[in-house]
Amino acid sequence: MQTDDDGTARPAPERGQGAFFGRRKGHQLRSHQARLVAELLPRLALDLAAPPPSSLTALFDVPVHDVRLEIGFGGGEHLVAEALAHPRTGFIGIEPYVNGMAKILAQIEARRPGNIRLLAADAAEFLAWAPEASLRRVDLIHPDPWPKRRHWKRRFVQDATIAALARVIGHGGEFRFVSDIDHYCAWTLWHFARSAAFAWTAERADDWRLPWRGYTMTRYGRKADREGRKAAYLIFARRG
Repeated sequence: MQTDDDGTARPAPERGQGAFFGRRKGHQLRSHQARLVAELLPRLALDLAAPPPSSLTALFDVPVHDVRLEIGFGGGEHLVAEALAHPRTGFIGIEPYVNGMAKILAQIEARRPGNIRLLAADAAEFLAWAPEASLRRVDLIHPDPWPKRRHWKRRFVQDATIAALARVIGHGGEFRFVSDIDHYCAWTLWHFARSAAFAWTAERADDWRLPWRGYTMTRYGRKADREGRKAAYLIFARRG
């Protein structure tokens, strides 16, 4: 069961290993949300059927110097805040959950950042499509932990996806992971320790116990903190 940033539970269908799991639609969209999905989303959506550009910076109408990706952005609070704080960075958000997409579209309509593109699809498909070394950073914030052992293969962090991340994250780039589930944090550390492509950057306990500078707490993160579930904030740097 996946939990959206507003606390909405969402079951997921069976899909292949390395896929990003999530139900495509939850409760019925309000008329304004439906209009945004019908009219605004097509202007911002990536088309993976088209050949990828030589540089992902070409996907944006405003000039950007580099590109970041957020996988499973939930309600979009973190993604929109980052886009507004870094107007010369392009942001790509992936979220197959239609209600989450509607929420971020409402924020984009209201705040009008010009440096966001969206994708309602599978993150593995995007990682296969994107050019080599085309991303500066990838964020995975409070992903579904899939706590049952038989479902661990559904977790996003796997050897195969780490290899895909290593291909698309350029030298010195980063993969950032946030979770309040101890087992998933340990799982992530173990899998990244197996990869020669990444190095965990923490030098002291506060480097992973505290949010990084400028981090925008999501609604799910605030709820977890109120309930006494402390998150870990893990940063892995791409080795050369």
